Amino acid sequence: MQTATSKLTKKYQATVPETVRKKLKLKAGDVIAFDIENDFIKLRKARPIDIEFSSALVPTLSEWKSQNDEDAYNDL
Repeated sequence: MQTATSKLTKKYQATVPETVRKKLKLKAGDVIAFDIENDFIKLRKARPIDIEFSSALVPTLSEWKSQNDEDAYNDL
């Protein structure tokens, strides 16, 4: 098994290591998916169905979209 690492920024962003980008054939602008099961997380290139599902959820997530919510949870 090969391991690659990346450091999180203050905004919790990380660079996908070159070995991972090559293995998944990722290009700038591609969407990635995180499969979460207990304490294990798999990163993969998102499939069209993943993107469609996520896009369908966006209109339903407006409940916490106020400026008060942004101010309260911005540090998380």
